[in-house]
Amino acid sequence: MQNFEWKRAVIKVGSALIAPDGKACSGRYLLPIARFITASRELGKEVILVSSGSVAAGRGAIAHIHQPSIAEKQAMAAIGQTQMMANWSRFFDFPCAQLLLTYDDLHNRTRYVNIKNTLRELLKNHALPIVNENDTVAVNELKVGDNDNLAAYAALVAQADTLIICSDIDGLYDADPRVSDSAKLIPLVNEIDQSVFDLAGGAGSKVGTGGMRTKLQAADKCTKSGIQTLIVNGQKGEVFDHLLEGKIGGTLFTPSKSRENARGQWLKHTLKTNGVISIDEGAKRALIKSGASLLPSGIKEVVGDFKTGEAVQIECQGKAIAKGLALYNASDLTEIQGLRSDKIESVLGFTLGEAAVHRDDMVLID
Repeated sequence: MQNFEWKRAVIKVGSALIAPDGKACSGRYLLPIARFITASRELGKEVILVSSGSVAAGRGAIAHIHQPSIAEKQAMAAIGQTQMMANWSRFFDFPCAQLLLTYDDLHNRTRYVNIKNTLRELLKNHALPIVNENDTVAVNELKVGDNDNLAAYAALVAQADTLIICSDIDGLYDADPRVSDSAKLIPLVNEIDQSVFDLAGGAGSKVGTGGMRTKLQAADKCTKSGIQTLIVNGQKGEVFDHLLEGKIGGTLFTPSKSRENARGQWLKHTLKTNGVISIDEGAKRALIKSGASLLPSGIKEVVGDFKTGEAVQIECQGKAIAKGLALYNASDLTEIQGLRSDKIESVLGFTLGEAAVHRDDMVLID
């Protein structure tokens, strides 16, 4: 077993553990997890819980035929969310706090900071934050879509050092353990590359939306931001006894040595891009080697219909170089691309600054 230490962790618990029969909340698998949370807090550690299960918990209360509609699922979530919170609360003698988020909340920098401040205050006051996607109102374009990646975002915004993803298998295997008797657990992953993603199959749960691929996506986001990630079997109570002893009975994804600042994490992992700016080799060198802002003179092409302040991907010869917030909208950038900064005002009739994307609003992509 791998050894590990931590101070602040996000624990993700999926629908298959919350509502194993897919119809209502159950405590079948939750007591060992709750015991681990309580014991960890008593050791001075901080825990944030990301819990799925609202739709599954409320499924039995809403009449539906075959596959539920979006409205039926949102009604299920509205009923099931209160049941899910009550189900967790009964295990603890300290306050449980509910945070319902959408992708739009994480996409907006002001709301992102507000979420961070709220989490800080809740932890300061010894409450247990319980995070879920706001399934009662979120539409597809505003959804994170799965709680593995939501847990990764929660770990980023909370500046956690650890993400623990509870699965219904022991961790990452070299083959699908459900179909291959020779499949072997991979206890340690130092780098998540394409070969690791190739090990992921489809969704494994009947009631959840996440499979191993979304867990690897979450681990990739976190490890690149200096957050160690674990995938463990949430159905085995002894797993959490071992975690209390600093032992990992699953797969540990080690973090990279560097840790991005909070704004860099938000820009790279959370903010949705609305366009592309193609740049020349000189601008590429200035961004990478000199840490410079992107000036209009280095822009070759502008793609998309983004507004001022929206996120764009910066590319050179089709390869992503950076991501940042555009200081000018797409139409204006098209007008001034290739020009020196001192020509901006004469062309547009105004200036918002010499840069197309300022360095402070930019993060390089590996």
